[in-house]
Amino acid sequence: MTPEERTTWEGRFLTFLSREGAKADAAHDLGHVRRVVGSALDLCSQEGADPDIVFAAAWLHDCVAVPKDSPLRSQASRLCAQAASEYLREAGWAQSQIPSIHHAIEAHSFSAGIDPTTVEARVVQDADRLDALGAHGLARCIATGASMGTGLVHPTDPWAHNRPLDDVAWSVDHFFAKLFKLPAMMRTESGRAEAERRVEVLRLFLRELARERGEAAPV
Repeated sequence: MTPEERTTWEGRFLTFLSREGAKADAAHDLGHVRRVVGSALDLCSQEGADPDIVFAAAWLHDCVAVPKDSPLRSQASRLCAQAASEYLREAGWAQSQIPSIHHAIEAHSFSAGIDPTTVEARVVQDADRLDALGAHGLARCIATGASMGTGLVHPTDPWAHNRPLDDVAWSVDHFFAKLFKLPAMMRTESGRAEAERRVEVLRLFLRELARERGEAAPV
């Protein structure tokens, strides 16, 4: 795909996403989509993936809005994959690539539990997970928690030493329940290296939070 063709398709994708109203929560806005596209293309160049498949899958990976607390959340990536495939067929995308794009979208989600079987799917999954880490990941975690009525930190046992983790009630619990596990779950070497770098931002935040609370650092 030429740079001109990519620019044209970006405009089409933006129109499609706007029409679909694809924003499930504060963490899944157009900024998230753009960051995933950027990270996916970076990983793509390092992992030898097909950039056209990665480009389309990254742009459309969240094209159906399913909130985090919806009972349909585990089906979100399947719904997105189906909607994206239908759109791409109608829009004139290369038919031979659509099954690979469908799989990359369907397999990207943490909650879907689908194993990515292609390098393109692994790249898109890693790019999506990278946006849960680092400065943007920190902001997304807190913004999502606030929108769902989740508190920042348990007042008396912030690091869950004597209670089970509950990231529905406390945003900081989500760091331990999911976010700190992501580097080990990355599917590509380049994604894992970037995840390790970004997770340090979250650890720094918790160390500072503990210092301000007059407590020992949990990480």
